[in-house]
Amino acid sequence: MKHKIDFTDSLEKIAVKIFPSSTLGSTYVAQVIADMIHEKEAAGKKCIIGLATGSSPKTLYAELVRMHKHEGLSFKNVITFNLDQYYPMEADALQSYHYFMRKNLFEQTDIDPNNYFLPDGMVPKDKVKEHCTAYEKKIADAGGLDLQILGIGVNGHIGFNEPGSGIYTKTRLITLDNSTRIANAYEFGNMSQVPRMAITMGIRTILKSKKIILMAWGQTKAPVIQKAVEEDDTEDIPASLLQNHDDCTFVIDEGCASELARIKKPWLTGECIWTDHMIKRAVVNLSLQLKKPVLSLTNIDYNDNGLSDLLVEKGDAYETNLQVFYLLRDSITGWPGGKQTEQRIHHPERSEPFPKKVIIFSPHPDDDIISMGGTFMRLHNQGHEVHVAYQTSGNIAVTDEFVTRFIDFAVGFESMFDIDETKSKTVLENAIAFLKTKKSTEKDTAEIRDIKGLIRRCEAKATCKYVGLTDNQIHFQNLPFYETGTIEKNPMGEEDVIITMNLLNKIKPQQIYCAGDFADPHGTHKVCFDVVIEALKRIRATNEPWLADCWLWLYKGAWQEWDITEIEMAIPMSPDQVVKKRNGIFIHQSQKDTIPFQGTDDREFWERAEERNNNTALLYAQLGLTQYAAMEAFVRWHY
Repeated sequence: MKHKIDFTDSLEKIAVKIFPSSTLGSTYVAQVIADMIHEKEAAGKKCIIGLATGSSPKTLYAELVRMHKHEGLSFKNVITFNLDQYYPMEADALQSYHYFMRKNLFEQTDIDPNNYFLPDGMVPKDKVKEHCTAYEKKIADAGGLDLQILGIGVNGHIGFNEPGSGIYTKTRLITLDNSTRIANAYEFGNMSQVPRMAITMGIRTILKSKKIILMAWGQTKAPVIQKAVEEDDTEDIPASLLQNHDDCTFVIDEGCASELARIKKPWLTGECIWTDHMIKRAVVNLSLQLKKPVLSLTNIDYNDNGLSDLLVEKGDAYETNLQVFYLLRDSITGWPGGKQTEQRIHHPERSEPFPKKVIIFSPHPDDDIISMGGTFMRLHNQGHEVHVAYQTSGNIAVTDEFVTRFIDFAVGFESMFDIDETKSKTVLENAIAFLKTKKSTEKDTAEIRDIKGLIRRCEAKATCKYVGLTDNQIHFQNLPFYETGTIEKNPMGEEDVIITMNLLNKIKPQQIYCAGDFADPHGTHKVCFDVVIEALKRIRATNEPWLADCWLWLYKGAWQEWDITEIEMAIPMSPDQVVKKRNGIFIHQSQKDTIPFQGTDDREFWERAEERNNNTALLYAQLGLTQYAAMEAFVRWHY
């Protein structure tokens, strides 16, 4: 099994270990921690560990719990100090890091409750400085941190040391950067509930640790990881100050490593194997860097920008330019399901069978129209049998105001047509009473969650009708992993896979579209993707004949777009098609104007989608291809 990727040639100023997945990376870090605990225990000493919260260490803590339960790893000689805590924040609040740590680690192991420490989010304001000084003293009295675990924010913060934090800062109360509050809004429901301050260990406190491991997962963190490890250290990127530590390692996955020179531009760091894909990446990057069309690049351009080895191996720039231009040209098609009369040898999709049976898997009830609305409409209009599978209810993304509005409508509707509205009035009264006193940390009732799910289901169904689909082409899977009533979802379960297998075997598609946008801050897209892949894996094991003729395409769009060097199928859109897609997105009224849990991007989804689609079209034009109004992009997944 492939465990990790390791390169000796890089431009990195901090040690970086790259793993194929966050699971494997977390397993590695968990083993480092376990070895340190055993080593300290053998020496009769306590193991002092600094811990982080957030999404990055969740898989680490899950692995440590597994090692405790199944391999006998004991935490009795461990003392922990957490990096930070929101302020003000009660210890038992659902968003509290006290609650996070108890739920994810402390209560599932044998650590002594007297041996773990976190900043107090409810200490009186005039006592905060005294509390921070005492926290530093506790760490020092324990012998100092043997290991500090860190995550990283998209703005480069570590702990809550926001940009501008100096290298000599200690534990203190800090005002949170707006980008951090937006990124963490998914934990609270909306921005108004996100605390504006936090208590955090300082940079100096962190750097005093004997060993530091920073963990980061996903392509969203890739740009800041590149800046932190390859560029000069600066207070503008607090994580870059870790370059000043003698034993610091970044543990990241392949998505997070995508902007590192050894991955993105390996020709700058050592010898490079010039595959077609690598040539395309190098030439496209050069073209965009120099703002010249691909066919206008010269031998001098190659030589002056680190690509002389490519010229040595492949010869004159002209032939290489043509090769890349044809690869780009052949990725563009107006026929996403293939064209029956198409004679192009290198068309992205097969001409036969035609028409195709198609399934679009949509993690949330609007990802289909947001991420591939133009392609969705094209597939239907060109005669393919298109099915949409809405994988989750999406109920947590509906605001409370929509609930009372729609129940009120139901009451009025029943009254208008002399239908007994007794039940709906009771539901409305109960909902108003609950929502009036609902706390930010409180789950919705099952009844309200069902209503929110119905709202999103109606919007999704209306969108499909807008495109032209019939009821038998619309499938609401309501995968169980999602139905927790909170942001925190369950892992993929057996029932999720069985539901998906049943749908696939029923339709027997020749083409599948699936969300490959793992930057979704809630993790729903990734779980939904894993469910589809596991379902396909099991179906393959049963030798179902239909699977041999089925292709899987991945889309992005709501949170990010494919790098243009990765795109294998680009579907152009006219200005009229852009407007039609926008109108389809507008059908999802519950997601309009105010979007709960939206991550670091505060724009509406239609704005994000159009900007990304327009940018993809512009990039193709800059490379010397025809300029369209917009483009949707796809990458084929070989399962």
